[in-house]
Amino acid sequence: MDYAIETDNLTKNFGSLTAVNKLNLKVQKNTIHGFLGPNGAGKTTTIKILVGLLKPTAGSVKVLGQEVHVDDADSRLRIGYMPELPRFPKHLKGAELLDVYGRMYGMTQQQRAEQIPKLIESVGLKGRENDLIGKYSKGMQQRIGIAQALLNNPELVILDEPSIGLDPVGMMEVRELVKTISREGITVFLSSHLLFEVEQICDHVTIINNGSMLASDTLPNVSNQLGPSMIHIEIADLSAAVIAAVKNLSFVSGTWRTGNTLLVQVNTYNDIRANVSQAVTGAGGVIVGMSQKNANLEDIFIQLVTKDKGGKTQ
Repeated sequence: MDYAIETDNLTKNFGSLTAVNKLNLKVQKNTIHGFLGPNGAGKTTTIKILVGLLKPTAGSVKVLGQEVHVDDADSRLRIGYMPELPRFPKHLKGAELLDVYGRMYGMTQQQRAEQIPKLIESVGLKGRENDLIGKYSKGMQQRIGIAQALLNNPELVILDEPSIGLDPVGMMEVRELVKTISREGITVFLSSHLLFEVEQICDHVTIINNGSMLASDTLPNVSNQLGPSMIHIEIADLSAAVIAAVKNLSFVSGTWRTGNTLLVQVNTYNDIRANVSQAVTGAGGVIVGMSQKNANLEDIFIQLVTKDKGGKTQ
């Protein structure tokens, strides 16, 4: 198997805190790979190690077949990287910013003159390239950030929360841009906490928590770890008695609580909401809302992270 990213027992400690814990990550080439986890899970720390900004405490990292070292800038020339919430000089124009980055990449004037207009158009900023970055909207700043990540014709693009802070239209634009990048044969490694976004564009996902891997596979295989469907029940004053009553139903294989919502994993494709409703009301619960649907990435994410925190099925 040909991997764009491969780590072996990757570990990063900050004093007594283990931010990344023996992570064995494999990202296939020519895929859009989602990197998921709650805040503080170790996603950004991992990414900084992948691009050579942090030195691991233990383990090894290979990117595009080469070992990553903090002091080896040349090895990063085949990688495009956009950090979370990029900060660009507000006094520069969009095209000027890309020209500065092109010079840092060692691109000739002719290469910059050819590449920058193409990127400006591809990220949807044609006609705005001579506007000051300080006047760009958040969505435009994200797009110019993606353009700088593509400037050196990379084989791998690493995007850390590319849709953070964007409105729905901006999120959609970034999703379409990521799909376009992938169609050009570039591997995309995408860190995000927006599960809906990842589910729409990624074909592989890795879920981590507390620096440890909880799951890593194709998106269908990860989603299939749950049963045929899930029931989401919002219950006023959700009690242990209600949870026990639902859990005792013969078709229920697991339950997870998030606030006043009970996620119920079932092993049947039949509509059994009436049976669940009877169990809830019989135990003294009051249903505010209930829906049955196929298991999705959010369901598996909640299940895995809850289990990892010690919150077993309730």
